[in-house]
Amino acid sequence: MSINLRTVYAFAREMYPKTSKETIQYGTAGFRGKAEFLDSVMFRMGVLATLRSRYRGGSVIGVMITASHNPEPDNGVKLVDPKGEMLEASWEAIATDLVNVSDQELEQQVAKIIKDNNIDVTTSSQVFVGMDNRYHSPRLLKAVADGVIALKGNVKEYGIVTTPMLHYFVVAANTKEAYGKPTEEGYYEKLIKAFELLRNGRLENGNYRNSIIYDGANGVGARKMLQFIKRMKGSLNVTVINQGIGVGKINEDCGADYVKVQQRPPKSMPEVEPFTRCVSVDGDADRVVYFFSDDKGEFHLLDGDRIATLVAGYLMELVTQSEINLRLGLVQTAYANGASTDYIVDKLKFPVSCVPTGVKHLHHKALEYDIGVYFEANGHGTIVFSDNAKATIAQAAETKESAKTLLLLIDLINETVGDAISDMLLVETILNHKGWDVQDWISSYNDLPNRQLKVKVQDRNVIETTNAERECVKPEGLQTEINKVVANYKRGRSFVRPSGTEDVVRVYAEAATKEDTDDLAYEVGLLVQKLAGGVGPELTKPNSAHL
Repeated sequence: MSINLRTVYAFAREMYPKTSKETIQYGTAGFRGKAEFLDSVMFRMGVLATLRSRYRGGSVIGVMITASHNPEPDNGVKLVDPKGEMLEASWEAIATDLVNVSDQELEQQVAKIIKDNNIDVTTSSQVFVGMDNRYHSPRLLKAVADGVIALKGNVKEYGIVTTPMLHYFVVAANTKEAYGKPTEEGYYEKLIKAFELLRNGRLENGNYRNSIIYDGANGVGARKMLQFIKRMKGSLNVTVINQGIGVGKINEDCGADYVKVQQRPPKSMPEVEPFTRCVSVDGDADRVVYFFSDDKGEFHLLDGDRIATLVAGYLMELVTQSEINLRLGLVQTAYANGASTDYIVDKLKFPVSCVPTGVKHLHHKALEYDIGVYFEANGHGTIVFSDNAKATIAQAAETKESAKTLLLLIDLINETVGDAISDMLLVETILNHKGWDVQDWISSYNDLPNRQLKVKVQDRNVIETTNAERECVKPEGLQTEINKVVANYKRGRSFVRPSGTEDVVRVYAEAATKEDTDDLAYEVGLLVQKLAGGVGPELTKPNSAHL
């Protein structure tokens, strides 16, 4: 098989010319931006995925077209490596260079990648492509497929799927189906079978009731949950809102990110009894948060930190009962609520590590443990099990019921960087086993009030951080000023970091009271505006006596 790189240039020039001169970077979420500027990016990512597949000896590489929790006009693309992990860091730089060269330089740049990485372009390759349900996704999927075809690669189009489903397909294919069948039906079958075996016919237990409200963010997660319901035969009663079929824009006033940041229920929320369990996923269904309203109508959030503590505690319990010796660890980011970290360390006695924001950092760290639990506060996370853990648990399962439960949990968990539906089924399993309702769950510890702000800046790259993003090293003097402000607040903590996707600086603050938290976030936000080149309107001052 001979490859003519002129074909790549011809495709680009005739069908996918580069129209934007803006430099874009491959970040934690891949490439993301307004959909009308992404055709050339998608074509080039199809080319890169084919090269990556050949570089990895013909292993399947995944390409997911989604902008996750972003608004409907946006779209994005990220590559999935053979084990279901995010693209290797060194290839992020290769991807960034590839999408930013001109059409005239494209052929030369592809030749450089081939030479630098010693890629045999005559070997076979396989690329799996999936997309979310945005109206521009089919057009962008075709661009990716054409990028694969331009290098005579093999492409399999899965159509509309969640991001975690595509990760699952890639792993299943690369493990010769040891992980599961690389089909949509195989995905449903694996998770539902494990879930129903864990339920063992016991649908309700103690305070646990077998029904939830599910906010699908008008995204693909709503469609797939409807498919789960058809196949689950009542083992979990789910009412799906924000289905995105005919009405409602993806992520608009709904979904995990909206519920987490706005601290309120999504739109279309029906009238429900107090303490009804509700769950929100994001647009591509890799994030999940729980919430409920109490008998006074007050909103309560159970976010990724809450899920992490629930899961960690349950796994610790099962490992102890199974009398097996495994290294357990929980990985968080700086966004984790301070109260959750205290609870995990002091009460659960569970080792905790802190890493920079972004699932790839958490996933990498979690792999250092036999059982690694990780969740970002936004609800993105999973649990990974080492080969040693799986073998040890399987051996113990011959005599211990608790180890049998652990084996089933491994099948229920999608270990490939976070799956909102799989995580939700895991939470439901644990709550059922414990006989807990949301009141039992939330009473384990009291969250510190927290607040997030976005500060618009001319260039987000003026902010540089260290210590897992908890300290700012540039611009000089900003961290010193932040420290001075934080010192004025009881249990105060605040940090700033550049956004991975837009020219804003993200401010996080927490303190002993909501008023103090609002004031702290405002004061730190003003410092960012002053010292990091803020643009746009000045921040709104909270009504507080503290200032």
